[in-house]
Amino acid sequence: MILTLDGSSVDGSAYTDVVNIAQRAPVWLDDAVSAWSTYGLALFAVLMAVGWWRARRVDAAASVTALAVPFVVVAAFGMDAALKLLVREDRPCQSLRVTTLEACPAPGDWSFPSNHAAIAAAAAVALLFVSRRLGALASVAACAMAVSRVWVGAHYPHDVLAGIVVGALVSLLVMSALRSRAEIAALRLAAGRLRPLLVVS
Repeated sequence: MILTLDGSSVDGSAYTDVVNIAQRAPVWLDDAVSAWSTYGLALFAVLMAVGWWRARRVDAAASVTALAVPFVVVAAFGMDAALKLLVREDRPCQSLRVTTLEACPAPGDWSFPSNHAAIAAAAAVALLFVSRRLGALASVAACAMAVSRVWVGAHYPHDVLAGIVVGALVSLLVMSALRSRAEIAALRLAAGRLRPLLVVS
């Protein structure tokens, strides 16, 4: 079953308000938000790497948990992409007459839910299972990513909220299930060629 959501009827006015504010904002602020919106996901990759590096100094089970984070993020992205194909909501810049900071994607590049928000939220929640400090930092970054996607005109507010829910929920379910099996997985993996990935020799 394929749905067709008209996002402008949900929170189109709120989206327009944010985009109009962005048009009146200082150039340096728009440039900073645009750069974060485009390249900010790289920070989450760095945090994942840091989490794994630190986990190796704890124990093999912690390393297994840290190594699972990228796979959880991919799973969240897959769920988000499936929902996009199901809902098929046009981008707000296609439905509304607005000038946006980011070029409007081509038709067929669906808006709901936001991939960026889902990836960021999934990474943030998963990293909380690795390190509270890294998870907290990633959570702040995830919120900034969600806001930036509306600011540059790529998504409605409900798109990024849905992306956060999808990413966080998938991550929470998978990481919770993994936590009870991390010890067993660590024992098996540490006995093989993957040992250097799990513990510091």
